[in-house]
Amino acid sequence: MVTGKRTVQLLGAWIVFEDEAGQDLKPGKGRTGSRRGRTPLVRVTGKGSGRVLMAGMIRVRPGRETRLIYRTQPYRGRTGEKKGFRARAFVDLLTSVRRQLGDAPLIAVGDNANTHHAKPLRKFCDRNSDWLTIVKLPPYAPDLNPVEGVWAHLKKSLANLAPRTIHDPTPLVKNRLRDIQRRPEVLNGFIAGNGLAQEPT
Repeated sequence: MVTGKRTVQLLGAWIVFEDEAGQDLKPGKGRTGSRRGRTPLVRVTGKGSGRVLMAGMIRVRPGRETRLIYRTQPYRGRTGEKKGFRARAFVDLLTSVRRQLGDAPLIAVGDNANTHHAKPLRKFCDRNSDWLTIVKLPPYAPDLNPVEGVWAHLKKSLANLAPRTIHDPTPLVKNRLRDIQRRPEVLNGFIAGNGLAQEPT
């Protein structure tokens, strides 16, 4: 992806996989148990267009602990409210990640979402090209991004949840993401599942 002098410059860099997702008020489907002949029912409101917006980054570097860094944000479906994260949120997230890593160089790998082409984010990337390299994944290639594994794991754990308002799933989403954050072996499993083997230093 990078060659020559640029490769030398990026020695010691962290690879950061980035992706966004949302958890809405519609309950996911899951399996459960009940007495024979009694089908379990989950009552749902059927109303509301709110969702919990999620942005996640998995930071990877051989010989170092893999870690998840995330942000959440409620979307209430109000008129004029943006349905996703603004470019400023990604700037803040990248800055926070680099600060945590002692100002090490970053290679940020993500998709071609519209937000990633926003002018403020492009300006930020150009201004910080000495430590930040952006790598775009091919279109429709979720299997190349291990953060997709985080979302799948999260949504499976929330199956059969029947929230009534946006306030119901928000703390649960944060709690589940915090659990994943504390389990680097699970994150490494998502990476291995994408065929991205880590070589020990």
